[in-house]
Amino acid sequence: MDSNGAPVPPVLGLREAKKRETRQLISDHATRLFIERGFDRTTIAEIADAARVAKKTVTNYFPRKEDLALDHQEEFVAALAATVTARGAGESPLTALRHAFLASVAAQDPVAGFAGAAFTRMIADSPTLTSCLRGLHDRREEALTAALADTTDTPPDDITPRTAAALLGGVHRVLFTRIQELTLAGRTNPEIAEVLAREAPRAFDLLTPALGEYGRRAPVSGVAGDGS
Repeated sequence: MDSNGAPVPPVLGLREAKKRETRQLISDHATRLFIERGFDRTTIAEIADAARVAKKTVTNYFPRKEDLALDHQEEFVAALAATVTARGAGESPLTALRHAFLASVAAQDPVAGFAGAAFTRMIADSPTLTSCLRGLHDRREEALTAALADTTDTPPDDITPRTAAALLGGVHRVLFTRIQELTLAGRTNPEIAEVLAREAPRAFDLLTPALGEYGRRAPVSGVAGDGS
């Protein structure tokens, strides 16, 4: 505990700190090479040489080449499910996800798609990464299905959470693609955030008739949540 009684985060050991440093070093060199040469034309051996580590060291930290380019995969896959699981009393999954997405737009969060022109172009120019990204969207929808089923006490193979996840995941997929399109069109992150702040609510509004009340948790002391 610190002087205010708050828990003090554990200090990383030297070995763990070195591992994180090495992982970040490899990731940084990989990203630079992918942007300069293209993902599909860059080899693991070239990344290892640039980072001054053995090729096996690279694959120990990043088992697949795609992991080097998309190193926030697990955060991306888990994000929607985590938002739904943590939603407050009186809040529906639609409302929670809407608020979370608009917050990520305001923060220009890279995980939401604000990755910059060079990185976005790297993905768009690589069939491998484009396919991988589609797979991540699919995995995110599957995780969302499980979270919806769990928090509404519904079997995960029931049609309701599966359909709701498809609709909610679909809106996020469209908005992610929109950010990519605007990035590739030369718009800056602040400009894109301004556009999405207008467009995203319209997209979520389309789901309100079907999902506005779905999964709403009972409010505390009878206080109703909003129906957006």
